[in-house]
Amino acid sequence: MADEQQVNGAAQDEAQPQQAFQIQRVYTKDVSFEAPNVPEVFRKEWNPELSVDLNVRNEKIEDSVYEVVLKITATNKLGDTVAFIAEVHQAGIFTITENIPEQQRAHLLGAYCPTILFPYARECLASLVSRATFPQLNIAPVNFDAVFAQHVAEQQQRQQEAAQQADA
Repeated sequence: MADEQQVNGAAQDEAQPQQAFQIQRVYTKDVSFEAPNVPEVFRKEWNPELSVDLNVRNEKIEDSVYEVVLKITATNKLGDTVAFIAEVHQAGIFTITENIPEQQRAHLLGAYCPTILFPYARECLASLVSRATFPQLNIAPVNFDAVFAQHVAEQQQRQQEAAQQADA
């Protein structure tokens, strides 16, 4: 009887395809650093205003294979003077099988993959800034789950507004 259960269990496993997520590769796709007002900014009192912009995009490159790119742009100003602009496009190639539900796949691409890429991008930006002899750049961790949830909520609100306008 135990053998029968094992055989039936194996048959069920074969009938249900495995859901898979796999990191194939993580790489830096593009890097940019500009310090347009050097050496003048080195002579000013260092009281910077840092702004950090994040952007995530993904593209299906073949069946079950996606490229996700996390773009981080850090702009540091001293008043109206730009001290530096550093930008990194950190990318990864991920396998996400087609049998994963669409909502879960969207979450993987919009939140989980960027969470994997973020430490690499942050380290690359910090290295660029350090090599230019500016004070250390520390970018706070980002909760990509919360960012993704906010994005989904905004999309749903836009769809509701569009539906209401179409009905009117």
